[in-house]
Order: sequence, then C-alpha cells, then structure tokens
Amino acid sequence: MNDLSTMFRIFHQSSHLGDEFLLRNRIDRVNLSFEGVDLKLSYELFDWLRLYGGGAYLFDLDPPGIKPWATQAGIELQTPWRFWSDSTRLVTALDLQNRQENKWSTEISVRGGLEFERPLSFTRKVSLLLEYYKGHSPNGQFFSEKIEYFGPGLHLDF
Repeated sequence: MNDLSTMFRIFHQSSHLGDEFLLRNRIDRVNLSFEGVDLKLSYELFDWLRLYGGGAYLFDLDPPGIKPWATQAGIELQTPWRFWSDSTRLVTALDLQNRQENKWSTEISVRGGLEFERPLSFTRKVSLLLEYYKGHSPNGQFFSEKIEYFGPGLHLDF
C-alpha cells in the first residue's frame, strides 16, 4: 500500500494582487477570500507514473454566493532514466480542474521539462518547466476571467 497516498487539508486562500492599482484607478474591487477543505488520493502505478484526483468544498466565502464545489484530477510522468550525475530527469504532467462556480468548465494545465533532485541544500527538487494553461484565472480579483498562456516556470519543492 506504499503506492497509495492521501492529502486532507483545511486551508485559507486570499489574494490582493493588483489592489493598489484598483484602488488608485477607482475600479470596483473584488476581495476574493475563502476557507476550504479538500481531499485528494494519489496512486503510483509504476515508479514513473502517478495518477491523482479529489475534490474540495469552500466555505466562509467572500464575495458570498460563490458556488463551493471543485474537483481536480491529473497524471504525472517521470522518465525512469536519469542523467547528469543521476540527479536529473524529464517530467511531464497534465492537471484538470473543474469548479462549480465556473459551470464545471475544465481548466487545463500541461507542464513538461527537467527535474533536478537535491540541487541545493534547502530543497528536495527544482523543476524547470514549460507550461500551457487554459481556463479561469487563478489570480484572486480576476477569478471570473478566462485566460490562456504558455511560458516557463521555475518550481522549488521543499
């Protein structure tokens, strides 16, 4: 059963991205803030393949009236072959999220690139990835806007 793992958490999320700009330019500000609880299950089929999925329920919502349910599922692939001193490998992932607030439309994130294990004394992994995203903005004030982007990302796992 070491291949199965779970994550249960109670969390708070709020964003103040762009607050100063909005206040200076007299634009109606949405203060997106909420608490939530979520549960995810993860299963490693092989050393190089992981599947995960779960759901979330949000509460103490601001603005009130946001629909509270969400789901998430995905797949991660890591090549079993390592190179550069056995500390680097290729990785790719697909993440799908659906939110009741957005009428269950699917938000998609696809990432791929290099993962470096223990490259620095304070991290477990550093990943240099390219990402494609299409869906609703995860950035607070702009949560109702649809966005699409492609670009690089640097990820630190502690």
